[in-house]
Amino acid sequence: MGKVIAVFNQKGGVGKTTTNVNLSASIGQMGKKTLVLDLDPQGNTTSGYGIDKSSVDYTIYEIMLDGLDIKDAIISTEFENVDIVAAATELAGAEIELTNMEDREYILKKAIESVRSEYEYIFIDCPPSLGMLTINCLTAVDSVLIPIQCEYYALEGVSQLMETIKLVRSRLNPNIDIQGVVLSMFDGRANLSIQVVEEVKKYFKGSVYTTLIPRNVRLAEAPSHGKPVIYYDSRCKGSVAYLELAEEFIDLEEDII
Repeated sequence: MGKVIAVFNQKGGVGKTTTNVNLSASIGQMGKKTLVLDLDPQGNTTSGYGIDKSSVDYTIYEIMLDGLDIKDAIISTEFENVDIVAAATELAGAEIELTNMEDREYILKKAIESVRSEYEYIFIDCPPSLGMLTINCLTAVDSVLIPIQCEYYALEGVSQLMETIKLVRSRLNPNIDIQGVVLSMFDGRANLSIQVVEEVKKYFKGSVYTTLIPRNVRLAEAPSHGKPVIYYDSRCKGSVAYLELAEEFIDLEEDII
């Protein structure tokens, strides 16, 4: 049975989509069959995998609003062991459309059940806001991966994020857990980055990954070429970091088993 993981932070601009694309691609390259769901109306994960949103027949929107079988929306990417379900701009209005639907918090969970056994990992890119789409996501997953940027306001909104997870755990998904915290945009030359790492480690205790994702030009360029960074420039610092993170992720998973 595959593990379902939300990549989530209510604060925007923290490297959420970058982590979703590059971690899932790195795990796929390590031989793990992976499915990526793009639940963010902006669809950056979809385009980051080189998928043209306008050419997609079925998206996560049809699954959630029209009851489409998720298997009909899965697209095989050109990258090793990674499939994707694309986002649609219509998702922006889905919050309102979902409001009157029966069991509206569980729609995504039910949809995923039919393919869980076919993948080792399922990653979901959540919108950077707390609405019905995010609630669906948090209700469907086993755990939450939290990307945090190494900047001055790093922990801003984190207590609210933890409160949200606590609320979902008490009302909708008692088994939801923290998968881990990924620190991104790290600059080893800046005292601020080092201070932020220490601060986040103190707050999350043993949940922070050792691997730090650095600021890297090639990592920033990769999405415009529709490729995860490991396929855009396999030797750059961003690629090395995400492959190390994938190894750490898998090692920790195997320790749990």
